[in-house]
Amino acid sequence: MTIAIFGSPYPEHFSKYIQHLIKKLETEHINLIVEEEFSVFLENNIRFNKNIVTFNSYETLKNKANFLFSIGGDGTLLKAVTYVRDSNIPILGINTGRLGFISSISADQIDEAITDVLKGNYKINERILLELSTSKQLFKDKNFALNEVAVSKKDTSSMIRIDTYVDDEFLNTYWADGLVVSTPTGSTGYSLSCGGPIITPGTDNIIITPNAPHNLNVRPIVVDGNSVVKLKVEDREQLALVSLDSRSRAFDSETELIIKKASFKTKLVQPQNNSFISTIRHKLMWGLDKRS
Repeated sequence: MTIAIFGSPYPEHFSKYIQHLIKKLETEHINLIVEEEFSVFLENNIRFNKNIVTFNSYETLKNKANFLFSIGGDGTLLKAVTYVRDSNIPILGINTGRLGFISSISADQIDEAITDVLKGNYKINERILLELSTSKQLFKDKNFALNEVAVSKKDTSSMIRIDTYVDDEFLNTYWADGLVVSTPTGSTGYSLSCGGPIITPGTDNIIITPNAPHNLNVRPIVVDGNSVVKLKVEDREQLALVSLDSRSRAFDSETELIIKKASFKTKLVQPQNNSFISTIRHKLMWGLDKRS
């Protein structure tokens, strides 16, 4: 078995957990392949018994690993998706950040989670992604997002106007700071902070959530996952921003944004005793009485 390791620099107190992770994998004779930039950080903080084999792109990772372990927060896992893409490599998110809805394995769960993976005691959750099409190919071959496609104003304090169509039928004109088109996975991210609903990941839906809309009667809407969403943006400065998860590009008001479900899915590893419901209950502290 080969496991790929991708991550972001983490606080020093996490080193003992990551060291235990590496030692456990090496003891189990697991082959490791580490993302090139992250390997530099690990070499200064973690001891390896073997020379580190690295990867630095989708092409150098494809067909090389059985799993990918993402070490960091949700943002790190979103970056990991750009390496995995359509290669069907399942991703396990180990959280060294703060909240972590998709990187849900905490430091004290690492040992149990790795044991479950090695023994096959896990589920694979398939998550839909969104694909963005534009005439100018703004993101080239990385035109997909696990969480959301977000449109926002650029370099101005005024609102932007976003004409929105669903399956070529006019939905609404949003006067707002922006618009978030998200997957169920992304419903706990930017969309949630804009007042959008939490959607369970297995649901095949697309959520459209305005960011600070001018009209108070405008509310988020959930549409069928097979819908095609088209956005036309007007901005006084003639430029706006479109983001795919953490990757952003500027575009002009003549550019139409076509958003639909991608042709592939991301596979996330769910170890035993770890589910989406338990994660949101724990992270959002539901069911706890804080009055005492």
